[in-house]
Amino acid sequence: MRQHQRHLLDEPHHDGSALFVAPGQPGLGDRIPVRVRVPRGYGATEVFLRVDRDGNPLYFPARLDRETEHEQWFATELPVDNSRVHYRWLLAGSAGAPQWLTARGVADHEVTDAGDFRVTTYSPGPDWMLDTVGYQIFPDRFARSDAATKRELPAWARAAAWDDDPASGYDSISQVFGGDLAGIAEHIDYLNDLGVNLVYLTPFFPSQSAHRYDATTFDQVDPLLGGDDALARLSDALHRAGIRLIGDLTTNHTGWMHEWFKTARSERSSVERGFYYWKDDLPIPLEPWMRSFSDQWGGSWPAKPSDLELDYIPWLGVPSLPKLNWNSQELKRRMLDGPDSVVGRYLEAPFAMDGWRIDVANMTGRYAADDHHDAVARLTRATVDACNDGTGMLIAEHFFDAARDLDGDGWQAVMNYSGFIRPAWTWLTRADTNLRFLDAPVPIPRRSGAAVARTARHFASLVPWSTTLRQWNMLGSHDTPRIATVTGDRAVTELGAAWLFTYPGIPAFFAGDEGGAVGSNGENARTTMPWEQIAAGGGIRWDARVHDTWRSLVTLRRNHEALSRGGLRWVVTDDDALVYLRETATERILVVLTRAAWSGLTLPKWLSAAKPEQLFAGHAASVPSLLGTETGWELRSDATAVGIWLLH
Repeated sequence: MRQHQRHLLDEPHHDGSALFVAPGQPGLGDRIPVRVRVPRGYGATEVFLRVDRDGNPLYFPARLDRETEHEQWFATELPVDNSRVHYRWLLAGSAGAPQWLTARGVADHEVTDAGDFRVTTYSPGPDWMLDTVGYQIFPDRFARSDAATKRELPAWARAAAWDDDPASGYDSISQVFGGDLAGIAEHIDYLNDLGVNLVYLTPFFPSQSAHRYDATTFDQVDPLLGGDDALARLSDALHRAGIRLIGDLTTNHTGWMHEWFKTARSERSSVERGFYYWKDDLPIPLEPWMRSFSDQWGGSWPAKPSDLELDYIPWLGVPSLPKLNWNSQELKRRMLDGPDSVVGRYLEAPFAMDGWRIDVANMTGRYAADDHHDAVARLTRATVDACNDGTGMLIAEHFFDAARDLDGDGWQAVMNYSGFIRPAWTWLTRADTNLRFLDAPVPIPRRSGAAVARTARHFASLVPWSTTLRQWNMLGSHDTPRIATVTGDRAVTELGAAWLFTYPGIPAFFAGDEGGAVGSNGENARTTMPWEQIAAGGGIRWDARVHDTWRSLVTLRRNHEALSRGGLRWVVTDDDALVYLRETATERILVVLTRAAWSGLTLPKWLSAAKPEQLFAGHAASVPSLLGTETGWELRSDATAVGIWLLH
């Protein structure tokens, strides 16, 4: 078999999209038609499907299903004999040694099962998720109503003017700008014009900090945000506008002023005592790295930390966040189980939210010898499904390898930090950056396109394709620097936005990204929306051209099924160029991203029978050159560029 040339179209391809795997949710015992595409002349005369059944590999020969002048399609059936099935293709022929085709690409060596394609019998989540464009709102920073300006602040809070810079570190905890839920409702027309159709609210429970991840109760909405009535009215208004709503819940910890924790400390015989971990019961010292993490992260203390000798176990050493102990059945009942639980209550009328984002999901239920993570995820999912008739959304925060948390009936997907944000940043970042990713002790590295694509493929290979299409992809969040600060270049930021809206998964962004918001860390990036400048058509804190770009990309995403449901085929992964196809049976879209001048290559003529239709013209970035010749489509770029074409 011949080796691939500069583009990857010379390699066999398979993904989980409808072109290759029969659509629909498989059940145990089903036989699913599957196909693999092999370039004609590749040299594969025998093709087998290797399937793991009960821990043992089986081989099924594939037949030649159809062929064209340029490619051959081989087909067989995939037996679904376990709840989780992984498989890969074996290609053999006289031209060379057999090769494996896995979700990580073609390999001419023996491979482990880690990179196999995957299917499961578990529901991946509602179909509407595939058509979603998400918008993250930090309620204190989006918009404030007239009523918000008249509310008295609690003792822990310090009022900030709307145009003040967000503080970092300890000062960020008490800095309150006064945004509220009614303020969001007053700007639904803006959301509709932008084109987003799902709002994710960071926590709305009462707390003792601006970020509200240290809830003092789960029984009501923070009066500072307008209370229960304001959330109910916002939910109703969003739904009438065709926009869904999810909230943010901490299942890993509460605040130390939470009513449960106060009872637990004052009444040692109380049932609430079992909701938390105590050093008398499980003496594990607070490690020095926890102190360092807390100091670097900024912590969440209502008072400065001076005494870390605590009688309870705090999350990562942050004293105001006592860690929940999921050995407690009563905690499960109150927090997770059924419509009367915390999870269920806000999915029911009058709030009628469409789901939850779960904070610190990767650590939830895990401490020392305990691991209740899967049980918590499954019970949360069961309540979300029951309250929303199987159409609710459940997204988990996860900064790392989430593979073992996404192969069952728990979380539907994660905030895709490892599989999208981190690789994207390493390609888009400035070479001289001193910014760091949240957990890393070194600056963000600048990597080649090949390394970035390899990272993205490896993480995507760990989950079923149905999960990949539902991963929550972002270029940053309320916990990270802004993408405009990561790149330091408007054209490169546009490059990242184009990538976000054309890549498999749910594209989502933090309010303000669409206007060029900046920020060097998670707290400093929690900027307010400059509504006066937005109304005036721009200003120091609002770039109208950037806004037009993001709005155009939202529209593009929502108008093309290939971008929301199509397969992904990498075409080029050079140092400064990433090129890929999104494909369905009726659409083929070519995406070209170059972070610098790129000499290009010639793509085969068969990719498009007629002149490609340009779908997006960059506002800050250039447009690559795509010219038809007798031999093919000549593609090159003279600068940072974005090209998106519909091929015919």
